[in-house]
Amino acid sequence: MSHPSMINRYRWYELIGIYVGILLFLTFVLAPFIEGFLVSLKPLSQLFSSPYRFIPENGSLAAYRTMWTSVPGFGWYIFNSFLISGTITIIVLILVVPAAYAFARFEFRGSGLLLGAFLAVKMFSGAVLLIPLFRLMRSFGVLNTYFAMIVPGVAFIIPTGIWLLHTYMRRIPRELDEAAYVDGASQLYTLRRVILPIAMPGIVVVAISSFIEAYAQQFIYALTFNSKTEYMPLPVGLFAYFGRQEVVWNELMAASFVGIAPALVVIFFLQRYLVSGLTAGAVKQ
Repeated sequence: MSHPSMINRYRWYELIGIYVGILLFLTFVLAPFIEGFLVSLKPLSQLFSSPYRFIPENGSLAAYRTMWTSVPGFGWYIFNSFLISGTITIIVLILVVPAAYAFARFEFRGSGLLLGAFLAVKMFSGAVLLIPLFRLMRSFGVLNTYFAMIVPGVAFIIPTGIWLLHTYMRRIPRELDEAAYVDGASQLYTLRRVILPIAMPGIVVVAISSFIEAYAQQFIYALTFNSKTEYMPLPVGLFAYFGRQEVVWNELMAASFVGIAPALVVIFFLQRYLVSGLTAGAVKQ
Protein backbone atom coordinates (compact mmCIF):
# COMPACT_ATOMS: atom_id res chain seq x y z
CA MET A 1 0.00 0.00 0.00
CA SER A 2 1.47 3.33 -1.07
CA HIS A 3 1.98 6.15 1.36
CA PRO A 4 -0.60 9.01 1.03
CA SER A 5 2.21 11.49 0.40
CA MET A 6 3.15 9.55 -2.73
CA ILE A 7 -0.27 9.88 -4.36
CA ASN A 8 0.26 13.29 -5.92
CA ARG A 9 3.89 12.81 -6.94
CA TYR A 10 4.73 12.71 -10.63
CA ARG A 11 6.79 9.97 -12.22
CA TRP A 12 10.09 10.95 -13.84
CA TYR A 13 8.76 10.76 -17.40
CA GLU A 14 5.73 12.85 -16.45
CA LEU A 15 8.02 15.52 -15.05
CA ILE A 16 10.10 15.47 -18.22
CA GLY A 17 6.95 15.89 -20.32
CA ILE A 18 5.76 18.80 -18.15
CA TYR A 19 9.08 20.66 -18.31
CA VAL A 20 9.47 20.04 -22.04
CA GLY A 21 5.96 21.43 -22.61
CA ILE A 22 6.74 24.51 -20.50
CA LEU A 23 10.02 25.01 -22.37
CA LEU A 24 8.30 24.81 -25.78
CA PHE A 25 5.58 27.22 -24.65
CA LEU A 26 8.10 29.74 -23.34
CA THR A 27 10.15 29.40 -26.51
CA PHE A 28 7.23 30.36 -28.74
CA VAL A 29 6.14 33.16 -26.40
CA LEU A 30 9.53 34.69 -25.66
CA ALA A 31 11.35 34.09 -28.96
CA PRO A 32 10.06 37.29 -30.65
CA PHE A 33 11.06 39.40 -27.64
CA ILE A 34 14.50 37.80 -27.41
CA GLU A 35 15.09 38.30 -31.13
CA GLY A 36 13.90 41.92 -30.93
CA PHE A 37 16.27 42.60 -28.03
CA LEU A 38 19.20 41.01 -29.89
CA VAL A 39 18.39 43.12 -32.95
CA SER A 40 18.63 46.23 -30.78
CA LEU A 41 22.17 45.18 -29.80
CA LYS A 42 23.41 44.52 -33.34
CA PRO A 43 25.14 47.05 -35.56
CA LEU A 44 22.98 47.97 -38.53
CA SER A 45 25.43 46.26 -40.93
CA GLN A 46 24.75 42.86 -39.33
CA LEU A 47 20.98 42.92 -39.61
CA PHE A 48 20.90 41.89 -43.27
CA SER A 49 24.15 39.94 -43.43
CA SER A 50 24.24 36.45 -44.89
CA PRO A 51 24.35 33.99 -43.27
CA TYR A 52 22.17 35.50 -40.59
CA ARG A 53 23.67 35.57 -37.09
CA PHE A 54 21.23 35.08 -34.24
CA ILE A 55 23.79 36.09 -31.60
CA PRO A 56 25.15 39.59 -32.32
CA GLU A 57 28.86 39.97 -32.99
CA ASN A 58 30.37 43.00 -31.24
CA GLY A 59 26.95 43.85 -29.84
CA SER A 60 26.55 47.09 -27.92
CA LEU A 61 23.99 49.46 -26.41
CA ALA A 62 24.76 52.13 -29.00
CA ALA A 63 21.21 52.04 -30.40
CA TYR A 64 19.80 52.78 -26.93
CA ARG A 65 21.96 55.90 -26.73
CA THR A 66 21.41 57.21 -30.24
CA MET A 67 17.64 56.71 -30.32
CA TRP A 68 17.13 59.47 -27.72
CA THR A 69 18.60 61.95 -30.19
CA SER A 70 17.26 60.23 -33.32
CA VAL A 71 13.63 60.31 -32.15
CA PRO A 72 12.65 63.89 -31.19
CA GLY A 73 10.31 63.99 -28.20
CA PHE A 74 10.78 60.33 -27.31
CA GLY A 75 10.44 60.97 -23.58
CA TRP A 76 7.29 63.04 -24.19
CA TYR A 77 5.75 60.18 -26.20
CA ILE A 78 6.25 57.85 -23.23
CA PHE A 79 4.68 60.43 -20.91
CA ASN A 80 1.67 60.74 -23.23
CA SER A 81 1.23 56.96 -23.33
CA PHE A 82 1.22 56.74 -19.55
CA LEU A 83 -1.03 59.76 -19.17
CA ILE A 84 -3.60 58.35 -21.60
CA SER A 85 -3.45 54.80 -20.23
CA GLY A 86 -3.49 55.92 -16.60
CA THR A 87 -6.44 58.26 -17.13
CA ILE A 88 -8.38 55.56 -18.97
CA THR A 89 -7.69 53.08 -16.16
CA ILE A 90 -8.87 55.50 -13.44
CA ILE A 91 -12.08 56.38 -15.30
CA VAL A 92 -12.79 52.72 -16.04
CA LEU A 93 -12.42 51.79 -12.36
CA ILE A 94 -14.68 54.66 -11.25
CA LEU A 95 -17.42 53.47 -13.61
CA VAL A 96 -16.88 49.72 -13.43
CA VAL A 97 -16.85 49.22 -9.64
CA PRO A 98 -20.43 50.43 -8.92
CA ALA A 99 -21.72 48.87 -12.16
CA ALA A 100 -20.20 45.47 -11.33
CA TYR A 101 -21.61 45.69 -7.79
CA ALA A 102 -25.07 46.43 -9.17
CA PHE A 103 -24.98 43.46 -11.56
CA ALA A 104 -23.63 41.18 -8.83
CA ARG A 105 -26.10 42.13 -6.10
CA PHE A 106 -29.33 43.40 -7.68
CA GLU A 107 -31.81 41.43 -9.74
CA PHE A 108 -33.50 43.65 -12.30
CA ARG A 109 -35.23 43.06 -15.60
CA GLY A 110 -32.88 42.88 -18.55
CA SER A 111 -29.67 42.49 -16.52
CA GLY A 112 -28.65 39.35 -18.39
CA LEU A 113 -29.45 40.96 -21.73
CA LEU A 114 -27.44 44.03 -20.81
CA LEU A 115 -24.45 41.92 -19.79
CA GLY A 116 -24.73 40.09 -23.09
CA ALA A 117 -24.77 43.42 -24.91
CA PHE A 118 -21.57 44.42 -23.10
CA LEU A 119 -19.97 41.20 -24.27
CA ALA A 120 -21.22 41.75 -27.83
CA VAL A 121 -19.47 45.12 -27.94
CA LYS A 122 -16.12 43.33 -27.62
CA MET A 123 -16.91 41.34 -30.75
CA PHE A 124 -16.65 44.45 -32.93
CA SER A 125 -13.31 45.82 -33.97
CA GLY A 126 -12.58 49.41 -33.04
CA ALA A 127 -11.82 50.09 -36.70
CA VAL A 128 -15.51 49.60 -37.56
CA LEU A 129 -16.46 52.66 -35.51
CA LEU A 130 -13.56 54.93 -36.47
CA ILE A 131 -15.51 57.02 -38.99
CA PRO A 132 -18.57 57.57 -36.71
CA LEU A 133 -16.26 58.36 -33.80
CA PHE A 134 -14.24 60.77 -35.94
CA ARG A 135 -17.39 62.63 -36.98
CA LEU A 136 -18.56 62.71 -33.36
CA MET A 137 -15.23 64.03 -32.10
CA ARG A 138 -15.13 66.65 -34.84
CA SER A 139 -18.66 67.82 -34.04
CA PHE A 140 -17.66 68.34 -30.40
CA GLY A 141 -14.44 70.04 -31.43
CA VAL A 142 -12.17 67.74 -29.43
CA LEU A 143 -9.94 66.40 -32.19
CA ASN A 144 -6.21 66.74 -31.52
CA THR A 145 -6.72 66.53 -27.76
CA TYR A 146 -6.15 63.87 -25.12
CA PHE A 147 -9.92 63.69 -24.72
CA ALA A 148 -10.35 62.26 -28.23
CA MET A 149 -8.10 59.31 -27.38
CA ILE A 150 -9.29 58.72 -23.82
CA VAL A 151 -13.06 58.51 -24.44
CA PRO A 152 -12.97 55.69 -27.06
CA GLY A 153 -10.50 53.76 -24.91
CA VAL A 154 -12.81 53.98 -21.89
CA ALA A 155 -15.84 52.96 -23.93
CA PHE A 156 -14.22 49.81 -25.29
CA ILE A 157 -12.59 48.70 -22.03
CA ILE A 158 -15.57 49.15 -19.69
CA PRO A 159 -17.44 45.99 -20.87
CA THR A 160 -14.46 43.75 -20.10
CA GLY A 161 -14.01 45.38 -16.70
CA ILE A 162 -17.67 44.87 -15.76
CA TRP A 163 -17.58 41.22 -16.75
CA LEU A 164 -14.39 40.51 -14.81
CA LEU A 165 -15.35 42.37 -11.65
CA HIS A 166 -19.01 41.38 -11.47
CA THR A 167 -17.99 37.71 -11.63
CA TYR A 168 -15.54 38.31 -8.79
CA MET A 169 -18.08 40.17 -6.65
CA ARG A 170 -20.67 37.43 -7.08
CA ARG A 171 -18.32 35.14 -5.13
CA ILE A 172 -18.40 37.45 -2.12
CA PRO A 173 -21.02 36.10 0.34
CA ARG A 174 -24.27 38.06 0.39
CA GLU A 175 -24.40 37.56 4.14
CA LEU A 176 -21.89 40.40 4.46
CA ASP A 177 -24.33 42.80 2.75
CA GLU A 178 -27.18 41.55 4.90
CA ALA A 179 -25.18 41.99 8.10
CA ALA A 180 -24.28 45.55 7.09
CA TYR A 181 -27.93 46.26 6.27
CA VAL A 182 -29.04 44.99 9.67
CA ASP A 183 -26.54 47.38 11.26
CA GLY A 184 -28.14 50.27 9.36
CA ALA A 185 -25.56 50.66 6.58
CA SER A 186 -26.66 52.03 3.22
CA GLN A 187 -25.81 50.34 -0.07
CA LEU A 188 -23.14 52.94 -0.80
CA TYR A 189 -21.58 52.52 2.65
CA THR A 190 -21.66 48.74 2.25
CA LEU A 191 -19.93 48.98 -1.10
CA ARG A 192 -17.29 51.39 0.17
CA ARG A 193 -16.50 49.87 3.58
CA VAL A 194 -17.40 46.18 3.23
CA ILE A 195 -17.22 45.05 -0.40
CA LEU A 196 -14.34 47.15 -1.74
CA PRO A 197 -11.70 45.89 0.75
CA ILE A 198 -12.63 42.28 -0.03
CA ALA A 199 -12.84 42.89 -3.77
CA MET A 200 -9.54 44.77 -3.94
CA PRO A 201 -7.61 41.86 -5.55
CA GLY A 202 -10.25 41.69 -8.28
CA ILE A 203 -10.14 45.46 -8.73
CA VAL A 204 -6.36 45.30 -9.16
CA VAL A 205 -6.81 42.61 -11.83
CA VAL A 206 -9.25 44.88 -13.67
CA ALA A 207 -6.86 47.84 -13.29
CA ILE A 208 -3.91 45.92 -14.70
CA SER A 209 -5.88 44.46 -17.62
CA SER A 210 -7.39 47.89 -18.38
CA PHE A 211 -3.98 49.58 -18.32
CA ILE A 212 -2.45 46.96 -20.61
CA GLU A 213 -5.37 47.15 -23.06
CA ALA A 214 -5.32 50.96 -23.03
CA TYR A 215 -1.56 50.96 -23.62
CA ALA A 216 -1.92 48.49 -26.49
CA GLN A 217 -4.82 50.11 -28.35
CA GLN A 218 -3.45 53.67 -28.47
CA PHE A 219 -2.18 53.45 -32.03
CA ILE A 220 -5.44 53.26 -33.98
CA TYR A 221 -7.23 56.00 -32.02
CA ALA A 222 -4.26 58.35 -31.81
CA LEU A 223 -3.52 57.94 -35.52
CA THR A 224 -7.13 58.77 -36.43
CA PHE A 225 -8.09 61.47 -33.93
CA ASN A 226 -4.80 63.31 -33.44
CA SER A 227 -2.24 64.94 -35.72
CA LYS A 228 -0.37 67.08 -33.21
CA THR A 229 3.04 65.95 -32.02
CA GLU A 230 2.53 67.14 -28.44
CA TYR A 231 -0.38 64.70 -27.95
CA MET A 232 1.14 61.66 -29.66
CA PRO A 233 1.56 58.48 -27.59
CA LEU A 234 4.60 56.30 -28.11
CA PRO A 235 3.29 53.95 -30.87
CA VAL A 236 2.22 56.81 -33.14
CA GLY A 237 5.31 58.84 -32.31
CA LEU A 238 7.58 56.01 -33.40
CA PHE A 239 5.45 55.34 -36.47
CA ALA A 240 5.50 59.01 -37.46
CA TYR A 241 9.27 59.22 -37.19
CA PHE A 242 10.42 55.88 -38.58
CA GLY A 243 7.73 55.90 -41.27
CA ARG A 244 9.12 59.02 -42.93
CA GLN A 245 12.52 57.58 -43.82
CA GLU A 246 14.48 54.38 -44.04
CA VAL A 247 13.77 52.28 -40.98
CA VAL A 248 16.73 52.00 -38.61
CA TRP A 249 15.74 48.66 -37.17
CA ASN A 250 18.15 48.46 -34.25
CA GLU A 251 17.08 51.90 -33.00
CA LEU A 252 13.41 51.03 -33.55
CA MET A 253 13.77 47.88 -31.45
CA ALA A 254 15.66 49.81 -28.77
CA ALA A 255 12.95 52.48 -28.65
CA SER A 256 10.25 49.81 -28.44
CA PHE A 257 11.89 48.06 -25.49
CA VAL A 258 12.48 51.34 -23.66
CA GLY A 259 8.85 52.29 -24.31
CA ILE A 260 7.39 49.11 -22.82
CA ALA A 261 9.85 48.96 -19.91
CA PRO A 262 7.86 51.33 -17.63
CA ALA A 263 4.69 49.29 -18.17
CA LEU A 264 6.58 46.11 -17.32
CA VAL A 265 7.87 47.73 -14.13
CA VAL A 266 4.32 48.65 -13.08
CA ILE A 267 3.10 45.11 -13.74
CA PHE A 268 6.10 43.65 -11.90
CA PHE A 269 5.32 45.57 -8.71
CA LEU A 270 1.59 44.75 -8.92
CA GLN A 271 1.96 41.09 -9.81
CA ARG A 272 1.47 39.91 -6.22
CA TYR A 273 -1.94 41.59 -6.21
CA LEU A 274 -2.67 39.99 -9.57
CA VAL A 275 -1.82 36.52 -8.26
CA SER A 276 -3.85 37.05 -5.09
CA GLY A 277 -6.80 38.19 -7.19
CA LEU A 278 -6.65 35.11 -9.38
CA THR A 279 -6.33 32.71 -6.43
CA ALA A 280 -8.79 34.40 -4.06
CA GLY A 281 -11.40 31.98 -2.82
CA ALA A 282 -9.26 28.94 -3.50
CA VAL A 283 -8.71 28.39 0.24
CA LYS A 284 -11.65 28.24 2.62
CA GLN A 285 -11.21 30.63 5.54
